[in-house]
Amino acid sequence: MNKCIQDLLLFLDDSPTSFQANTSIRQRLDAAGFSALDDSKCLQIQPGGKYYISRFDTAVIAFVAGSKPLHETGFNLAASHIDSPLLKLKGRSLKTDKGICRVGVEVYGGPIISGWLDRELSIAGRVIVKTAAGVYTPHLVNLKRPVAIIPNAAIHLNREINKGFEYNKQNHLQAILAINSVAANPLLSAIAEELQVSPEQIWDLDLFLYDPKPAALVGFGEELIASGRLDNLAMTHAILSALLEAEAPESTAVAMFYDHEEIGSRTPQGALSSLLPEVLQRISLSLGCSSDEHFRALRQSYLISCDMAHAFHPNYPEKYDPDYVAVMNQGPVIKLNADFRYSSTADSSQRFIRICDKAGVPFQRFLVRSDMPCGSTVGPLVSSALGISALDIGNPMWAMHSIRETAGTKDHKALIKALKHYYI
Repeated sequence: MNKCIQDLLLFLDDSPTSFQANTSIRQRLDAAGFSALDDSKCLQIQPGGKYYISRFDTAVIAFVAGSKPLHETGFNLAASHIDSPLLKLKGRSLKTDKGICRVGVEVYGGPIISGWLDRELSIAGRVIVKTAAGVYTPHLVNLKRPVAIIPNAAIHLNREINKGFEYNKQNHLQAILAINSVAANPLLSAIAEELQVSPEQIWDLDLFLYDPKPAALVGFGEELIASGRLDNLAMTHAILSALLEAEAPESTAVAMFYDHEEIGSRTPQGALSSLLPEVLQRISLSLGCSSDEHFRALRQSYLISCDMAHAFHPNYPEKYDPDYVAVMNQGPVIKLNADFRYSSTADSSQRFIRICDKAGVPFQRFLVRSDMPCGSTVGPLVSSALGISALDIGNPMWAMHSIRETAGTKDHKALIKALKHYYI
């Protein structure tokens, strides 16, 4: 198996929620010699230095300071998001009826609901633990093993199930945790056992259901990747892999890994926050730039927003504009939209096309059908806030927002190759 694909599979398995994705990113940055910065203190940055900042234990900004003056070269930016559609546990809704212990969920983002039914599920996220000294501390949790299931009603009891049945999120998505459990609260007991604390010490929960089945290669030639959270951890992994190999770039190379894109980015860790503008300005100031030179640096800057794209699906050909289909394993996709749901323009696309040509990487173009709505990404949010040239790209995939998605191995390797050339 190719080394970068093997590392992608490991990254996917280790990152069931954005809390764990943050840890996976920071571990790779630490191993590559990046220094963690405390943004509550003065930033000390040197040309050629490698640094990162983490905000609220999810979003990460990593960068390699360029060798040339910022106002001459600007920032080479690439952005993705680390969150994916999930089901979040409503911890206080845990109930037992006729010996069946169940817990309610909230739907985070826009998942394909049906895929979560009749599937072995695990639990991961973060909890707040109260110590004996009265201190409240956060702890990551990942049970890794199947502990929950959301069963369908039998077809004999729901004859409409194959005719477009709509699940009620309050009633039908409650997860079964145990039958005739000896524990009063099986959820807290399992978390407490994992953390080696008492259930009474667990003060609050940010926990999600997820599919613990490992990421895998599919196809006679192992040319496909099947996994949860490919949208958008695959793009996160591609950007990170390229940045880790950036050595002495002339322009300052920056990677942004945002949280909460799936719910609109309106959080302190999201693309609409002050995080990136603040960090870029502090980089400029630390490197000795004046305010005027900082804004001159922004005029020289460029953003590649990376979010997965829709691959042509032969079972649903009517869903695509035949002139703008993206085929899996035929290269990264430039995403276009007249309403700027994507940030790409004919002009901003040219730089990426030149990068692909230089790297020997094919590329494709994608437009949605004119009679269908278009999704969006962090690209328009970031580019409009900074006033910089940008484009949106992504690797083609099937079943976006399903609990199990599919993408191509060749596309992933190709995008990493292109991004390495971008960060030179």
